[in-house]
Amino acid sequence: MPEQREVAQFLEENGMTAPPAYRLLDLAAEVGEVAADAAKSSEYGDEPDSLSVPEDELGDALFALLALAEELETDAGEALATSLSKYEARIDANGDAGSGA
Repeated sequence: MPEQREVAQFLEENGMTAPPAYRLLDLAAEVGEVAADAAKSSEYGDEPDSLSVPEDELGDALFALLALAEELETDAGEALATSLSKYEARIDANGDAGSGA
């Protein structure tokens, strides 16, 4: 995935490599910010049509996810392909992509 390589290069050039545990915490924090923006903009779900999330916040979460994948030495593109295959198999078997859990 070219985006993952771009993130990896950015991390290396800026001395920002970190253990996966720290990357996971950063990802959780960034996704939390996305959720907070969504909650506030939609009046905590009372006005779902007004939900909005700033693009830069989504970008921060994506950066954190790709940085985690890089630190785990996982190809994000391959991981996505695996997930899509899993969801397609579930839809074929059950008519739904959910795990049933």
